[in-house]
Amino acid sequence: MEFRPRPEQYAWTFGGVAPTHRIAPGTALRLWTEDAFSGRLQRTSDKPSQVLNMAEVNPQTGPFFVEGAEPGDTLAIHIADLSPARDWAASSTIPFFGALTGTDRTALLHEPLPEQTWIYQLDRERGTVHFEAQRSQLSLELPIAPMLGTVGVAPPGREVRSSLVPDTFGGNMDTPEMRTGTTCYLGVNVEGALFSVGDGHYRQGEGESCGTAVEGAMDVTLVVELIKGGAPAWPRLEHNDAYAVVGSARPLEDAWRASQVGMVTWLGELCGLDPLDAYQLLTQISRSPLANVCDTNYSAVTKVDKALLGADRAAYGGMHRHLRELARTLV
Repeated sequence: MEFRPRPEQYAWTFGGVAPTHRIAPGTALRLWTEDAFSGRLQRTSDKPSQVLNMAEVNPQTGPFFVEGAEPGDTLAIHIADLSPARDWAASSTIPFFGALTGTDRTALLHEPLPEQTWIYQLDRERGTVHFEAQRSQLSLELPIAPMLGTVGVAPPGREVRSSLVPDTFGGNMDTPEMRTGTTCYLGVNVEGALFSVGDGHYRQGEGESCGTAVEGAMDVTLVVELIKGGAPAWPRLEHNDAYAVVGSARPLEDAWRASQVGMVTWLGELCGLDPLDAYQLLTQISRSPLANVCDTNYSAVTKVDKALLGADRAAYGGMHRHLRELARTLV
């Protein structure tokens, strides 16, 4: 199925939005997602305070109603391909937003950092984006590393959450781990799951320090499957070579703790371990890349290499392998 939403079809929240489509498990989707700025930052002279509508940032494509999905089930979303849909992307400093400035939550008396916009030109043949310093002299070619900033389902308890928020339902996690080849497992909270995606980044460093990545429109190919039961407490990611769990909270150490506990639970499932044994093993083998330290909640990742666990543990009955093989027929 292909879907390129019109501006009036974007979702701006997780939950509280009627589905754009109903799909069956096993469906392949070819989607288009707008950038986090709704395409409004186009020139280095553009200032966010002048051209952005902060009620219309992080537009989502979806939500999609998955037939048969019920609370307590697990939605498996496999990213088959991510391709830049424009030849340029934008990043910016936004007043009182980002990790290295005062914010509305870290209230300080000094003025906000100056607004500045950087436009990155894409070289498709070389697979790079061009960084051009705005206040000094430096030009660099950076390899593209496409990812999705937001992948999420509707929250539980009739909650409606902004598309800027990461939490147990996924959402705006902003982790570079959400790349081509990743399978994302999300717990279903409402009938149909109501998942949506967006916020494409042509590349992003861990932490997304200034609050904005190389933000660009994206062509997205996904395969969606449903696993009955087994809903994880926190989003789980599976690559060919690693497992990861994303925790989101404030302060940052609580986001890290959530991801660590999530991985303790997953190691218990994968390896048949008592929680204390899983805790000991985790301590010796895990990595902790940051996702974001700038959103309404911070997101931290706990990651474990599959090779360290010995034989292939086949999470969710080998769902990642199944979706990976299916994805190869699409791209």
